[in-house]
Amino acid sequence: MSSHSAYHATGFESPLLEIDQASVKRGERWILDRLSLRVPAGRHMAILGPNGSGKSTLVKLIAREVYPSVRDGDRGGLRIFGRDLWNVTELRGLLGIVSPAQERGFLGEPPLEACEAVVSGFFAARGLGPNHRVTEEMRERAAEALDLLGAGQLAGRELSSLSSGEARRLLIARALVHRPRALLLDEPCEGLDLASRRRFLESLRTLAQSGTTLLLITHHIEEILPEIAHVLLLRDGRVLQEGEKERTLTDAALSAAFGLPVRVRRRGAWYEAFLD
Repeated sequence: MSSHSAYHATGFESPLLEIDQASVKRGERWILDRLSLRVPAGRHMAILGPNGSGKSTLVKLIAREVYPSVRDGDRGGLRIFGRDLWNVTELRGLLGIVSPAQERGFLGEPPLEACEAVVSGFFAARGLGPNHRVTEEMRERAAEALDLLGAGQLAGRELSSLSSGEARRLLIARALVHRPRALLLDEPCEGLDLASRRRFLESLRTLAQSGTTLLLITHHIEEILPEIAHVLLLRDGRVLQEGEKERTLTDAALSAAFGLPVRVRRRGAWYEAFLD
């Protein structure tokens, strides 16, 4: 099996994500306000919004780190791959999650070698312990994942010696060892310079083209890959607009989402935004 076909998800029909009128309250404020969202299986989607729009809370909701709050006697609904009850460890094998916060956790002490960090994804652990029994298949799948991302050369290096872009690709490889159906990418380009961002985005394009569904959370339209054809705009915990990229990434829609006059320019298959 090729590394591309190894990550191609087939044989499932349930939507990746179904959220029905879900609200999340923090203190006296509704961070998510009766939010509804449906992401069909196999659909790449970007969720775009300004800081404070509820994106981070939405990520935590999907990751089962927070749960919908009761509102007017109703808790709202949340189903992932057609199920509302999940063992979190089982879910992580189907929906990989990568974020800058996760990266910071792996850069602490004791130091980790790159391959060890990737293989430890099989055990949901930071690094390998004496009770972890690593098989040859695990090592092969870790090498496959690194190669798919063009990161095979990182083997043998400590995470602390990697650039942010390299560390980010390593964490995606760690998520890919399970051959998940989808990846949830929370602000994946945070802290990357222009060149590192472009190389990293090209790695994500390879994943999208190989069959891994991408759910991208960002506040930069420049990060929305050509392969992502569907965009949801989030503002104040509500869905402001959702639809095909060409109809959603408009001057009017982006201006409403960010509360300032925004001008959108298309450059080939990519988009850029400027304050007017």
